[in-house]
Amino acid sequence: MALTGRAALLAALGSIPVGIWDPSLTGLLAVNAPLAVACACDFALAAPVRRLGLTRSGDTSVRLGETADVTLTVTNPSGRRPLRAHLRDAWPPSSWLPGTEVEASRHRLTVPPGERRRVTTRLRPTRRGDRQADRVTIRSYGPLGLFSRQGTHKAPWTVRVLPPFTSRKHLPSKLARLRELDGRTSVLTRGEGTEFDSLREYVPGDDTRSIDWRATARQSTVAVRTWRPERDRHILVVLDTGRTSAGRVGDAPRLDASMDAALLLAALASRAGDRVDLLAYDRRVRALVQGRSAKDVLPSLVNAMATLEPELVETDARGLTATALRTAPRRSLIVLLTTLDAAPVEEGLLPVLSQLTQRHTVLLASVADPHVSRMAASRGNTDAVYEAAAAAQAQGERHRTADQLRRHGVTVVDATPDDLAPALADAYLALKTAGRL
Repeated sequence: MALTGRAALLAALGSIPVGIWDPSLTGLLAVNAPLAVACACDFALAAPVRRLGLTRSGDTSVRLGETADVTLTVTNPSGRRPLRAHLRDAWPPSSWLPGTEVEASRHRLTVPPGERRRVTTRLRPTRRGDRQADRVTIRSYGPLGLFSRQGTHKAPWTVRVLPPFTSRKHLPSKLARLRELDGRTSVLTRGEGTEFDSLREYVPGDDTRSIDWRATARQSTVAVRTWRPERDRHILVVLDTGRTSAGRVGDAPRLDASMDAALLLAALASRAGDRVDLLAYDRRVRALVQGRSAKDVLPSLVNAMATLEPELVETDARGLTATALRTAPRRSLIVLLTTLDAAPVEEGLLPVLSQLTQRHTVLLASVADPHVSRMAASRGNTDAVYEAAAAAQAQGERHRTADQLRRHGVTVVDATPDDLAPALADAYLALKTAGRL
């Protein structure tokens, strides 16, 4: 890499015999005037940096794990001097995979006088949230590379990193089950909360309670009523963003697995004709999405979840309950994505749970740690046996907490991060089948 400024000049003069060395820069210039003139010309021919024009365009959002391209347009307003430059487009460290920042953020470009050139910075964020562009540093060189001018510019741009929604792959199979419940295939259901759909001929195995005797009396065959699940039910998804959601399971916090499960549920419920709202809460409301249409609900939830981060505070269960009741004034399905740890449930949630169950159907979903299951199954040495005993004790406490919730009428889903989203969707479909929404 070429040195610049006075360092380059001194390096260039390093071969001058010691006998004619002058310790002052003036002396050096005096004994080597041609080189001094060359350096002065090189400096004069380097395009100025401060007057450059910078504008951005490109992606404004990206799913976590995917790439986003942000284009920087550099305009050289100089009428005579071309811009020969190295450019660094600085972004927060989490905007790239580890070890790729230098290659991705540095560019070399040449811009003729009065023209513009574009460089593209490819981001691959490693965390959710908003990533904002920092400074753009440009170092402009003369034609000989002896001197350079350097300056920084602000070129604001924000890329929002959205949740990845990895559970989307389960949506087709859940929609197929939904179509069965909806009477679009030969499998039809009946429940106390279902709506009458049509009449058809009785076949062995049908529920005798569905026989329509009046219609049967008017024809020569036995007629049965078919049913379809009720539509336009209200579902409130409540994300607990308190300290327990910050615990990491694998490579991600529990909150990320909860959000993924909430997105699959919202996609499925909106297709079923139900209305879905979102509340994120710990000691105050962190996000609230209400009144979105089926078409807009999923983009709205993804956008609201993008900036959510776990807060290292104890969740205020009373405040959460009161806010949920205000958000869902009529009978609804409240899906509470929180912990099954004994202390937060017994001391926080259970004392106020009756306020929710009296008016609403409550479904609680929690992220289980698969490492605990592996520990419970481990054997072979003393340490493994102690780990297995500790894991079994933790699992026992978790099961007892779930049983307490079930005795209060709560449907409980406890699954690992990979299984939580489809398990929650199955629980929703089971409630819909039973007519409990």
